[in-house]
Amino acid sequence: MRATLSVVIPTLNAGRGLPDCLAALFEGVREGLIREVIVSDGGSTDETCVMAEAAGAVIVTGAPSRGGQLRRGADVARGAWLMFVHADTILPEGWAEVARAQMAQGGAAAFRLSFDARGLAPRFVAGWANLRSGLLGLPYGDQGLLISREDHDRAGGYADIPLMEDVALARALKGRIALLPLAVRTSAARFQREGWLRRGARNLWLLMRYLCGADPVRLAERYRRG
Repeated sequence: MRATLSVVIPTLNAGRGLPDCLAALFEGVREGLIREVIVSDGGSTDETCVMAEAAGAVIVTGAPSRGGQLRRGADVARGAWLMFVHADTILPEGWAEVARAQMAQGGAAAFRLSFDARGLAPRFVAGWANLRSGLLGLPYGDQGLLISREDHDRAGGYADIPLMEDVALARALKGRIALLPLAVRTSAARFQREGWLRRGARNLWLLMRYLCGADPVRLAERYRRG
């Protein structure tokens, strides 16, 4: 049976983390699960596209906006199922079996979150993310999203917005996103650079403002200003 899963990775100067992200996907290739890997690039000036091409990925280019990049990647995907993964996120060993079981069962799903850092702060932030995902059905993009093409299209796909595109899609799915038993490992670099408490509080404030109706374009401008 033909592989049914298309993996979409949005990138922008992601050369540092992309090799490990791509390496973890080979499990799905070996298991006959992955049909294609699509790297949707937003204008990288590093070796991102060279790495993607060397790995055999389909490369799509366009303006830098994570929502728009995810949307463009989904537009060219040919699989009956889609999985969206950030370039600094690494899927865990055994993910292909878990994904296959979820695909057989049906319904959208996301992985649990963990960070490539030790200590109380990383565990606390990841714990909150997993609690939010399980109780509210609001996983963020760095947890990966596994969804059928049918459900994706019915929900309207990712909005072409620079921030909160993952939350917008989760809301369109009405919180019907299962939490898978395995945890991805994502980069803690931004938290370490800005401070775990400060960045965590900032992310929560942005989420609350978005849920209260704030314009994601203005939120993104404030996010960039710090």
